[in-house]
Amino acid sequence: MIKKLESYKFLFSELVKRDFKKKYKRTVLGMLWSIISPLLNVLVLLMIFKNIFGNNRPHFIIYIFSGTLVMSFYTECTQGCMRSLMANAPIFTKINVPKSLFLISKSVQAYINFGLTLLVYFVFCLCDGLTFGLHTLSLIYPIVMLLLFNIGVGLTLSALFVFFRDIEYLYSIFLLLLNYISAIFYPVDIVPEQYQRLFYLNPVYVFIKYFRIVMIEGYAPSLTIHLIILFDTVLILLIGFFIYKKFNHEFLYYV
Repeated sequence: MIKKLESYKFLFSELVKRDFKKKYKRTVLGMLWSIISPLLNVLVLLMIFKNIFGNNRPHFIIYIFSGTLVMSFYTECTQGCMRSLMANAPIFTKINVPKSLFLISKSVQAYINFGLTLLVYFVFCLCDGLTFGLHTLSLIYPIVMLLLFNIGVGLTLSALFVFFRDIEYLYSIFLLLLNYISAIFYPVDIVPEQYQRLFYLNPVYVFIKYFRIVMIEGYAPSLTIHLIILFDTVLILLIGFFIYKKFNHEFLYYV
């Protein structure tokens, strides 16, 4: 896939530009919506749950923002990847180009939006009195791994979506469930202690937990959390590549 990307650099860059222009076409604020949208989500959640969960929790706005940051990137990237093949079917059915280009371009677009929101996230951390140090550099690890994780999920969804359009509706329901089980707006300690470890079975929660440990608690996470993220990412990537490669030659018959 990397070799194909190098061979089609120009096409890849044009796809990314096209996706940006298409997404923000006829909008007044343009790319600013990539920042405003997560901020509005944070503010809504803060207004609703501040008095319920945030009274005795310091830096509650960063607690919520950490969850919204990761979840927004995961949602935008995977949903974009899921539709990438069908949306670009008129191109690859007429021209022999790697179909993975369309999926990766969607991932890069979402990654850029994530980067812009991440800058705002850091500004909020400073305004909330949080400090930066060498431990902050450890965020490079989940930021890179989250992109790879999303690509793995996107590979699976894009392949399945070609054959089963119902995937789009089922995935919307799954995302709603994922929002609730990722502890975005509530503290995990409200759950009975014997069930708290079950949250680590949710890869998205582990990424969120990583951000919260670094920015709110002020130290680099344990080796265990690093290994959990590595395991989840590699596993999802392998599954994604396997499913995508298995059905790659059949896509043309169903688009």
